Amino acid sequence: MHLKAYFARIGYDGTPAADLETLRALSHLHPRAIPFENLDVQLKRPVSMAPEVVFDKLVTRRRGGWCYEMNGLLGWALGEIGFDVRRVEGGVMREVRGDEAFGNHLCLAVRLDGRDYLVDVGFGGSQTAPMVIAPGSDAQVPFDLELVPLENGYWRMVQYTLGKPFSFDFHPDRCNEALLADKCNWQQSDPASVFVQNLVAQKRTGDAHVTLRGRVFTRLESGAEETRLLQSGAELVDVLNDEFDINEPEAEALWPAICARHEALFPQA
Repeated sequence: MHLKAYFARIGYDGTPAADLETLRALSHLHPRAIPFENLDVQLKRPVSMAPEVVFDKLVTRRRGGWCYEMNGLLGWALGEIGFDVRRVEGGVMREVRGDEAFGNHLCLAVRLDGRDYLVDVGFGGSQTAPMVIAPGSDAQVPFDLELVPLENGYWRMVQYTLGKPFSFDFHPDRCNEALLADKCNWQQSDPASVFVQNLVAQKRTGDAHVTLRGRVFTRLESGAEETRLLQSGAELVDVLNDEFDINEPEAEALWPAICARHEALFPQA
């Protein structure tokens, strides 16, 4: 892996070492430079978990990606630096979906100085600092995060957005790569997948968090949300470029499907 190119992509100019300072720096910078997004899924382009393919997309071509790509890239970089890093399968909304949820998320566990840390730049950009895997809360503005112990060594990471919870479960020592590959394929191809159903992009900008879901653009900052509705495919392309640093003119072709999905979700809007 070309670490210098990755460091340039995220704006890291320090001296890397397998220590907490470096781990914090990369966790902070990555989600502020590389957006979470599913444009390739929407444009019906295959999404790969292969490290060299992910590197080319996120670093060389300056695109974003989803959890399999975002944490795949960071995990690769951490391993190159010398960290003891493990890929971990997560289950988003397992409390609702049951164990079938496992594999629909990829996160990382890093062992450092005798402690395990949850590292995750692929949960929409909500976590921007490593969290010791122990019971407790952490304010990572504009979100509040909490780690809750479950049975049999499992944990629940809960993200609170203005008090509303959204979570995934994980075991820091469990990763079924075949399951991750299957879920990655399912989420980019099955009509029941939320990533197939609608466009999503998310990014941290300072202490704010910006989100685009279909036509709805939201800025979360200082404990308040500001929302506006996009009006055209041209505006969609502009917002992706201006707010998320995604240069993808072909996104304009998605506008009819995005509008149809918005009508289905908000028939009175």
